[in-house]
Parts: sequence; structure tokens; C-alpha cells
Amino acid sequence: MSAVPAPRVALLYPGDRSARDRADPAASRFAALFEALAEAGVVAEPAVWHDDFADEVMAQLRGVQAVLVWCNPIEDGRRRDRLDALLREVAQAGALVSAHPDAIVRLGTKDVLVETRDLPFGSDVRRVDSLAQLASELPLRLRHGPRVLKQHRGHSGIGVWRVEQAGDGVLTARHAQRGSTSQCMDMATLQATLAPYFEPAEGGHMIDQAWQPRLSEGMVRAYLVADRVAGFGLQAVNALHPDAPLPGPRLYHGPELPAFQPLRQHLESGWITLLRERVGLAHDQLPLLWDCDFMLGEPAADGAERYVLCEINVSSVSPFPPSAIGPLVDAVRRRVGP
Repeated sequence: MSAVPAPRVALLYPGDRSARDRADPAASRFAALFEALAEAGVVAEPAVWHDDFADEVMAQLRGVQAVLVWCNPIEDGRRRDRLDALLREVAQAGALVSAHPDAIVRLGTKDVLVETRDLPFGSDVRRVDSLAQLASELPLRLRHGPRVLKQHRGHSGIGVWRVEQAGDGVLTARHAQRGSTSQCMDMATLQATLAPYFEPAEGGHMIDQAWQPRLSEGMVRAYLVADRVAGFGLQAVNALHPDAPLPGPRLYHGPELPAFQPLRQHLESGWITLLRERVGLAHDQLPLLWDCDFMLGEPAADGAERYVLCEINVSSVSPFPPSAIGPLVDAVRRRVGP
């Protein structure tokens, strides 16, 4: 009887020609994951991606049973349209692709905040489809407190703005991108500032979410492997808070962190199911590695902590806590192992 060949998995991440030619699993940022996959009997290989050698990457992916993808949707002016088309083709040929581009569209854009605004982790969120709608509706909402305007998709705080009424016809706006400062402007200037996010290539709309006053207390990121919590990341995220210091480092913890067991229970016992059903994903379409960022909301009447969804990261979840590696490897083996 011939031995069953070990499953082959590609870890795909962006890089240039030199990075692909010199790719070394032991020297990559995924070294621990490469090692854990090898120990589990999975043959893992780097698949450095760039549009310039897309055909070469495609030929490589035809020989694997799974592709784990780390690639931002928009970075340094580059988009991943060609990569998404390639990944869909690989998935149609029978390979496991995580995260699949369809899952990214349904979970990994700010539209998910509108889709889930009535769920237990939702908040006051509106979709803004034009600059005219922004000028018409935003002043009314600002009477009740600051708002956060978010571009359709992005990363690192790019395209996320806190807007507050500062006086008669005067607004204070602050970009969440690191190094930004507050600016005073009128509505016309705000419209001009935000106009690029309403271009069709950038999604054609923005998401307007009520400001959460407790953001100065930090944010908790729940790392998930499919529908199980695999760790937590804690960070004092103050980029949008007036006069706040720069954010500190994110601190990583395993899934047993006592303070967040209620959040873990919510996620595993119902919230993830509610989320995936609302956006139209089957259980086996959930990404193998993803995360949800939660802000602290106003406590419930009984004093219980309330968590408000800020965003979901699907397309490039890195770094991640060491506690996520074992569950991720197990999930890969279950899906593609002999």
C-alpha cells in the first residue's frame, strides 16, 4: 500500500522579485507557523505574491491543497483585484482558500457595521452614499455627539475620521492615521476632504458610526480560528481621542484571559453565528484566521460590560498571538488532511 502524501499548503504574502527568489520560511514573519505546520505533517511553502509574476504564483498554487492568504486589499496604491481573481480560480479548482475573497467582501469591509447594527454588538451606524447626503444628514447627528466616518475598506486608520461640532458652522475633524492632528473646518471643506472616499474605485460611500466615549480605555481584539476564540489583543487605541498620546503596543494573550471570558462566551455561543448568518456565510466559509475589534460601550443596566463592534479584519491578520497557531494548524489539518 502506498503512503498517503502529506498535504501541501501555501502561505501567500506580498513581496517583490527578490523576496520571492530568496523566500525562506525560517526567516519569514510566519516562521513559527511554518514550523508548527511541519511538525503536524503538513508541507508548507511560501508563495510570495506580486502582480508582476502572477502567472508564476498561479502555477505554484495549482500544486497545493490550501492557500492561507495575508495581503491587504489596498496598500501603497496597489489593489488586489488580480489576486482575488486568481484565488477564486484556485478555490474553484478545489483548493481551500482562506480568507476567500467572497468572505472578505462580506466580513472585511466597514459595511458589516451597517449589516449588524441591530445585533447585540451593534451600534448607531449609517451608510452615507454621497457628499450631498453627508451635508444633509451629518449636522443633525452631530447634535447628539461626535461621529466617526469610515471609508469602505482600509487599514491602519487610513480613511477614518472623527468629526465633532465645534461651533456655529465649525467642525473639528481628526484623521485616525498616525501622526494626524485635529483640524477646524466648515462643511464644504469636510466634503472636499472626504470626496476621494466617495469615488467608485474607493467604494463610493462611507460608514458613519456614533463615537464611543470609552475609546480612551482601549480596544480588545478577539482572534478567531473559524468560530472559536484563539486569543486576545489589547491596545490603548487613542488615535482619534482628543489630545491623547500615541497608542501603546498591542499586548497579546491566550483565549483564557479571565477579563474577557464573557466576550469569548458571547462570540462562541451566538455572536459568530448571528454575524455569519446576517452576512450570508455558511459555517465552512468562515476564515480560518480572522479577528474582530471591539470598543467598550456603555455598560448594561445590570452593570455587565457591553462590547461594540469597530471593524473586522480578514484579509491580512498579522501579527497574531502565539495561542492562535495550534488551533490554526488543527483547522488546516481537518480541512485538507488525509
